[in-house]
Amino acid sequence: MKALIPAAGLGTRFLPATKAQPKEMLLVVDRPAIQYVVEEGLASAADEVVIINSHSKKIIEDHFSPDPELVALLRERGKNAYADEVERVGNMNVSYVYQEEALGLGHAVRCAAEKTGGEAFYVLLGDVLVPNNAMLPRMQEISDAHGGASVIAVMPVPQEQVKRFGVIAGEAVADDVWKVDSLVEKPAPEDAPSNLAVFGRYLLSPRVMELLADQKPGVGGEIQLTDALDAVLKEEEMYALVIDPADGFDTGTIDTWLETNNILYRRYLEPKD
Repeated sequence: MKALIPAAGLGTRFLPATKAQPKEMLLVVDRPAIQYVVEEGLASAADEVVIINSHSKKIIEDHFSPDPELVALLRERGKNAYADEVERVGNMNVSYVYQEEALGLGHAVRCAAEKTGGEAFYVLLGDVLVPNNAMLPRMQEISDAHGGASVIAVMPVPQEQVKRFGVIAGEAVADDVWKVDSLVEKPAPEDAPSNLAVFGRYLLSPRVMELLADQKPGVGGEIQLTDALDAVLKEEEMYALVIDPADGFDTGTIDTWLETNNILYRRYLEPKD
C-alpha cells in the first residue's frame, strides 16, 4: 500500500514567503511540515510514501535525500545527534511523481495512479499534521471491519467554517464512526448536511482511483477528490472516522500555522518546571 502526499500547490496564502520556499517546507517547531506527514505515512501500513510534487519544488526532494558530506562534517564536529537525524531523514522511503499543471486535488491524486498498482491507498494532505501517528491505523481498523471500505477522517468545525471544506452527510454507527451517505465540496453554511468536515486523511479503495480518470472539473474549475468520493458511494460503502480536534492540526493558513507551532511547542519542547 502507498501513502500519497499531494505537494504541488502554489502555497498562495503564504506569499511572499512561499515564492522561493515551498509551503510544505515551512518550519513547524523543529522540522518542515511535510516531514511530519512523511513520518506519519511510514508509521502506517504503507510500504512507501509517494510525494506528488512540482518540478519547481526540488528542495523537498533534497530534504529527503542522503547527504553523506553533511553527516561526515557533523560527526567530525562531534554533533552526532544532528548527524543521526540528517541521516535518518535522508534514508526515508520516499519517491516522487509530478503534477505538471495545478488542476485540483483529484488530479494530483490521479497523477500517482501507476504507483498504487490497483491497490487501496492513503492520501495525506501536506498541510494537515497528525503528530501522534495514530489516525491511519484507526482508519485501517475501520476499513478492515467493513470489508475494505474507504474511510475518511472528519472533524467537527463551527458551522460558519464549513464553506472551507468537504462536508459529509450520513449517520453515526459508533462513538467515533459514521457511515457516509454523501459528500459536498465547500457548501454554503445554510446548505451543509452536517458540521463534519473532511480533515485531510483518506484510506481509499482502488475504485476511487479508477473514477478519477473520468472525473469532470467541479468547484473552482478543478478536479475535486470529494466529487470522486461522492461518485464511489453509488457503488461502495464508505465510513468516516470522527477525530478529536486535539489530535490533528491544519496549517493551511497563516493563523492556523502559527497556532499549530504554539501548541506543538508547548506540547513537546517547552521546558517544564
